[in-house]
Amino acid sequence: MCQNDNATNTSNLDNCSIDDFKHAVYPTIYLTIFALSIFGNGLSIYVFLKLYRKKTPVNVFMLNLAISDLLFVWTLPFRATYYLMKSRWVFGDIFCRIVSYSLYVNMYCSIYFLTVLSIVRFVAIVHPFKHLKLIAIKYSRIICAVIWGFVMTVASVLLFRECIGKDYPRKCLDLQEETVQKLLVMNYIVLIVGFLLPFCTIICCYVLAIKALLKPRVPKAKVRASHKKAVSTIIITLFMFLLCFLPYHILRTVYLLENFKAFMANCCNLLAEGAVIAHSLAAMNSCLDPVLYYFAGENFKERLKKHSLSAFQYTDPSLGITVNFRPLFFSSA
Repeated sequence: MCQNDNATNTSNLDNCSIDDFKHAVYPTIYLTIFALSIFGNGLSIYVFLKLYRKKTPVNVFMLNLAISDLLFVWTLPFRATYYLMKSRWVFGDIFCRIVSYSLYVNMYCSIYFLTVLSIVRFVAIVHPFKHLKLIAIKYSRIICAVIWGFVMTVASVLLFRECIGKDYPRKCLDLQEETVQKLLVMNYIVLIVGFLLPFCTIICCYVLAIKALLKPRVPKAKVRASHKKAVSTIIITLFMFLLCFLPYHILRTVYLLENFKAFMANCCNLLAEGAVIAHSLAAMNSCLDPVLYYFAGENFKERLKKHSLSAFQYTDPSLGITVNFRPLFFSSA
């Protein structure tokens, strides 16, 4: 089966004539995401590995999420090149498979890591004592290994697919008409296991966490801070699902449905352009994850600020005087 990672292009809809739109949008979006994600996730990995003396389970999940993002964004310049060359792939069959594979591994690893983070934070609110057992370092590493293994194994069909498209691999990132029916079946499975179940889990965590926090009690300051982190994690994760993953999965399903041909014939331009935007939003999750680390990571903001300020210190060894050069963006801290 010869499939691609981008359900925004198919020969069934050639008459939609959105090539100019794709060639204008994708390179700009991909290169912007590449720059932001390399900086944000690279810095986050440095903080997790170098500035934390004691590893915590939450940081283990966030570290794996950042690694997943970096493994994906390195393919974005090649995707941008494809559209800059008017939808022509020049990097060969094997690399085409790897690029498609990396998108789905990143997307569904991100979904599962975000879901696990929401569950862990939710348990910290509702059952704080069980939380200590649940998020032991050993268990967090096992969970990460299971997520990586499961997603990489399921997505491996993209590496060993049978190529039947007549335009493959020249049209690497375009959907081949011959594979639409098989892709539709696969899409339903992935939609349920890879999106709907995690999404419903996060919604349940959000609702139950809010319900628990509305109960009258006076928690200690440390507990209040933990609750704030938990709520921040769940809210940011829910926002990312609504912005990045929900539109993509809805439009991908609609786009593949053979029964919607008549509908698409009437508004195919709008649908195809919407699918391009939805795909761009899905890729954008890799540069939004550092926002989660900054606002919901355990002491992430404080450690980053402390390290940044220390970089602007100068000590005169002869006088024993330390001079602080405080950057403007930390002047109010």
